[in-house]
Amino acid sequence: MMCRIICMGFMLLIFFTGCKGERQVTAITATKVFESKGIEVPVYDFENFEALLHIDDDKVRVINFWATWCKPCVRELPYFELINDRYTAKNVEVILVSLDLPSQVETKLIPFLEKQRIRSRVILLDDPNANQWIPKVNEEWSGAIPATIIYKGSTGNFYERSFTYHDLEKELKKVF
Repeated sequence: MMCRIICMGFMLLIFFTGCKGERQVTAITATKVFESKGIEVPVYDFENFEALLHIDDDKVRVINFWATWCKPCVRELPYFELINDRYTAKNVEVILVSLDLPSQVETKLIPFLEKQRIRSRVILLDDPNANQWIPKVNEEWSGAIPATIIYKGSTGNFYERSFTYHDLEKELKKVF
């Protein structure tokens, strides 16, 4: 198994947002990337992750905070996978934000992703200052998982609960 470190100055992802024809570049930089068996898991601290919560373009984003040790999280993952499969053509992006320990990415997270055949984008949020970043995600969030944000531009909703597929799809359709 291999852990590849990426320099902080290297841009892993670049998102473009527009305002009346102007283009603004927002850089999202990973601190490192774990790679094994063809699966890559970029690692972010909250400062670099936060930009994913505020992209103002025509894409709907479904951001789910979860962990492999959280039974309700694992139970609902297939529903996020279905949304990813069925709505990609409708400009929906599913991002699964793992809160697993970085020391367990290669031994637990990546094998879990492989076994469950997770195809959605998975990133690891590694920031020990949860009391500081949790209210920045949502002021009402207690920090419990699963938690999900569904947004498009400045329109969105936060959910601190589990979903059935029907409920997840219903909430997704509210932001179209």
